[in-house]
Amino acid sequence: MTNPPPNKSFPPTSRPHGLAKWMPIIAVLRNYRLPWLIQDLSAGLVLTAILIPVGMGYAEAAGLPAIYGLYSTIVPLIAYAIFGPSRILVLGPDSALIPLISATVLPLANGDPIRAIAIAGMLSIFAGGMCIIAGLVKFGFITELLSKPIRYGYLNGIAVTVLISQLPKIFGFSVNGNTIWEEMTGFVQSVHDGKTNNTALAIGLSCLIVILVLKRLAPKVSGVLIAVIGATIVSSLFNLHQQTGISVVGALPQGLPTFQVPNIAPIEFKTLLSSALAIALVSFADLSVLSRTFAIRGGYKADRNQELIALGVANIASGLFQGFSVSSSASRTPVAESAGSKTQITGIVGAICIGIVLWFAPTLLQNLPQAALSAVVISAGLAIFEIKGTLRLYQLRPFEFVLSVVCFCGVALLGVIQGIFGAVGLALIAFVWSAWRPHYAVLGRVDGIKGYHDVLRHPEARRITGLVIFRWDAPLFFANSEIFCEQVMNAVVAAPTITKWVLVAAEPVTDIDLTAADAIAELDKTLCQAGIELCFAEMKGPTKDRLKRYGIFSKLGKDNFFPTIGQAVDIYLEVNKVEWHDWDE
Repeated sequence: MTNPPPNKSFPPTSRPHGLAKWMPIIAVLRNYRLPWLIQDLSAGLVLTAILIPVGMGYAEAAGLPAIYGLYSTIVPLIAYAIFGPSRILVLGPDSALIPLISATVLPLANGDPIRAIAIAGMLSIFAGGMCIIAGLVKFGFITELLSKPIRYGYLNGIAVTVLISQLPKIFGFSVNGNTIWEEMTGFVQSVHDGKTNNTALAIGLSCLIVILVLKRLAPKVSGVLIAVIGATIVSSLFNLHQQTGISVVGALPQGLPTFQVPNIAPIEFKTLLSSALAIALVSFADLSVLSRTFAIRGGYKADRNQELIALGVANIASGLFQGFSVSSSASRTPVAESAGSKTQITGIVGAICIGIVLWFAPTLLQNLPQAALSAVVISAGLAIFEIKGTLRLYQLRPFEFVLSVVCFCGVALLGVIQGIFGAVGLALIAFVWSAWRPHYAVLGRVDGIKGYHDVLRHPEARRITGLVIFRWDAPLFFANSEIFCEQVMNAVVAAPTITKWVLVAAEPVTDIDLTAADAIAELDKTLCQAGIELCFAEMKGPTKDRLKRYGIFSKLGKDNFFPTIGQAVDIYLEVNKVEWHDWDE
């Protein structure tokens, strides 16, 4: 399916300032066109039909009553419409966050639904506060910690966690378990003990098949909506709750969410903070990718720091109005776009429509089977599997594939929060390792190829008598400075002729810390005692400025720094009276 063309009908706007900078809805309303209203209204109505069952399903998956999934949809939609910079983005409960929420809420709530709601609300407030702080200090770049291997492993782990957690509900029973192994063992044991409700299983599998088939064959048709309506009608006509004992949603409380500050014991804050950090990191990573994608397609730019602030406001508002943590939706946003949405007014319309349902028709979905909601959640879980991306890592980057598998195992086996932080830590260690032992090379000239090239890759390369050209492909810092000096000395020892100059090709050296600078000074001293001159070529200005501040530049002498390797070679040939034909062949 091809992407729709960019929305060029939206008039170009100057960089927002004043109140409009913090509340982009002002700029939207200033430039709003009346014909867009019909499109936003119709898109909002279409979106509502998806928001209700999905929100309820995610709440059930998180271990909360279904109504709180709707509360977590209404308020964030309005908050993001006011503060969000993206013109088409749908916020609400998300499958990537559900395991994070349930992993924190369920153990602390200990079976008390009122307590679970309070914990989920405070978790949302903490995550939102972190997002706002990060946005104000312009920490939008923090999502770069979640590289593709980590994201793939995380998403695959989330998908497996979601599937296993929903399988019992599809089969018509429930199991207790704090880990994926306990849940899987409980599921298998319950099936073996004959606890399966065949009616619930038939409904769940039928809904899942309808959703998946329509998604593949008719992606513009809402399989979720058809499955939910069909399951509700069948359940109502045959009174399945009474006749077969299947679980249904039941009548929802009438009315809108009310303002309520969650009451949590301070001793639990430490546990919530670590979970909130993971939620903030993952939710913004998802939102930033989705926002950037739709901004490109819509022909506008979205400030990722403002995205952080908007996400934070939406989460705080959700927590204060009896909701839980939210993020952007990669499934509902395209629905809004394909339905003709032009601005965030679509989200406001969706929120109002859900509010109308809660106020005037709270019993509309009382006969909706829980198995149907589980089918909705499972279909979302299947959609976030990253099989192709993981296989591509296996083929092209084996180490990154291992990193992805470690993240997957951490999320699936140890827990979502532990898996995420463990994978991020492993990624940082991998980065330090690559910088600690980077690539380096001794260079020579190759006939017919400009420049200087690695003599290991080009055995035919010619080297200048008495000159070692050494390239170091990384910044120099405390962890690799000794290795740098060691490899320079090894290159001198291995040179085919007695070395007079060591020329460091320093273009890849983007930084030198004080420890490395002192190591360079010691290396220069050692080489001088052996009658060898240490020189640098192509060193970047900022890196050279650091050496000047350290006082190393003056010790080495400015004549030992050359703008290009070629100029350094020319000076060497002139000073040492080396002729071109004297090159080692």
